[in-house]
Parts: sequence; C-alpha cells; structure tokens
Amino acid sequence: MRIKDRDERDFYENEAIRSNWNVNTLKRQFHSSLYERLALSRDKNDVMRLANEGAVPQKPQDILHTPYVLEFAGLEDKVSYHESDLESAVIEKMQKFLLELGKGFLFEQRQKRFTFHDKNFYVDLVLYNRLLRCYVLIDFKIDELTHQDLGQMQMYVNYFDRYERVEDENPTIGILLCKQSDEALVDLTLPENANIYAKEYKLYLPDKRLLQKKLKEWLDEEQRNQ
Repeated sequence: MRIKDRDERDFYENEAIRSNWNVNTLKRQFHSSLYERLALSRDKNDVMRLANEGAVPQKPQDILHTPYVLEFAGLEDKVSYHESDLESAVIEKMQKFLLELGKGFLFEQRQKRFTFHDKNFYVDLVLYNRLLRCYVLIDFKIDELTHQDLGQMQMYVNYFDRYERVEDENPTIGILLCKQSDEALVDLTLPENANIYAKEYKLYLPDKRLLQKKLKEWLDEEQRNQ
C-alpha cells in the first residue's frame, strides 16, 4: 500500500502490527479513512500520538470517531429501515462492529434490561472497554436526535455508575449513534462533565479525499492559532 503522508503511514503500520490485522482488515481500515476519522476527533497533540503510538485509548474521547462507518451492516442508506434493523445488523456482524469501535471493547449484552421503581428500561448495547476500565453504553437513533434521547442516555449512565460499576472502575460512557448529530443540542442539554456523546454513523465508506482536506484545513488552523 502506497501512503504518501508519513504520519498516516506510520499510524497504519503501528495499528497493523499491534492489532494483528490481516491484509483485508488493513485495506478496510484504510479505505474507511480510519486515520482521518480518528484525527478529526482529537486535538493536535493527540493527532501526533496517533502516528507514533497508534489508537490506544487513554480517555473517553479517544474511543470516538467522526463518523462511525457501518457499511458492513449491509443496509442501503436510501432505503427505509428501523432502529431494530440497524441493531440486528450490527449484532450479526459484531466482530466487525467492535473493530470499528476500536481497541479493548468486549460485548456484554444486547437489550440489557434494568428495573427501577417497577419500570423496565432497555439499553441497546452494553459493552466494556478493558483498556479504559469502564462500561460503554450504545443506543442507536435513526430519527432526529432529541433532548429526550440525551436525557434517557444520561439516566442509563447514572444507573450503571451507581448500581453496576465497582470501586476500581472508571465512569460509564454513553454513546448515541445517530444518523445526524446535533452538537449544539448536546451542549445545551447535558452538563459540561457529562460522559455522553452523540456521534454520526454512515452506511457507506466516506470520501477519503474530502476527509483528508478537512483534516489538513483543521491542522493548518490549529497551527495558525498557536
């Protein structure tokens, strides 16, 4: 594989070695623009760490992508589908989904039920990240993101922090995978220290050249502001 950008090439070399990728996995990660998506979710110093160390999560933000690519789910973006369809497709391809999420993820349960005040609640996916030592809760949203969605995830996270998390584990992370995110709504609805993130997913491979352009513009702007 001929990768002109040295930082990008170093990143894929490190990840292929440390994650024991085969050729098909390496090609998929390259064509899904994993480096650019991870870089656009980080600050400039963390972008340099990507090239030198690979994608090793050290804080909750390190497991986030912009966007997540779920082309393996096999759902056509223009065809009507329900949240349960997306969830089922992801479950059937769990190994690929965990690969897309990043390092250290373990699957615990789908539609995990918990009961509070005689009412049942269900979390779409409950995962655990052994590197961050915390639960990661995921809900799928195909409709417009609402403040009710964010409030519901806040309740899920609070429950796991208070009743599931043990003493030496880190706070629970909540991720809403949305067809279209709304950062302004997230900022207005949630407190500043909320460990909850709304991130977009795509059902097709992104335009690599467009992401490269966005990353270059962002890095140039960061350089000018220093």
